[in-house]
Amino acid sequence: MRVEEAIGRQIARLRTERRLSLTELGEALGRYLDRPWSRQAVHQAERGRRLFTAAELAALALALDTSVPVLFRAEDDRIELPRRAVSQEEYRGILLNREPDMPLDGVEELIIALHDIREVLARPGLARLARIARVAGTEHL
Repeated sequence: MRVEEAIGRQIARLRTERRLSLTELGEALGRYLDRPWSRQAVHQAERGRRLFTAAELAALALALDTSVPVLFRAEDDRIELPRRAVSQEEYRGILLNREPDMPLDGVEELIIALHDIREVLARPGLARLARIARVAGTEHL
């Protein structure tokens, strides 16, 4: 997945969570940029078909009430940059503190923990165990 596609997916996810239409997000961006984005421009951004300036990334974070690093999150195994693809671990490392001897701050630790928890909860075996536990718990009633 190209980095622009990763950003686009986050824009779409956050816009949907905030219950904004394409037009509403475009108008919100206009409060921070020279002019609002059209509905089509927002749609193109969400599909990963737009390159972003630093000002646009800052405006998107403000309009979506998030942070710029959140816009860069990706779930794919590899992220394609113009010259080569990088692993998800390497890519995630640029979003967090990269100094090996520096501790992570609380927010970074929470982001990593939530990501890891989501991966564990998505495992089919764990879901099956949860169903078994529910059934076992109701049998004792």
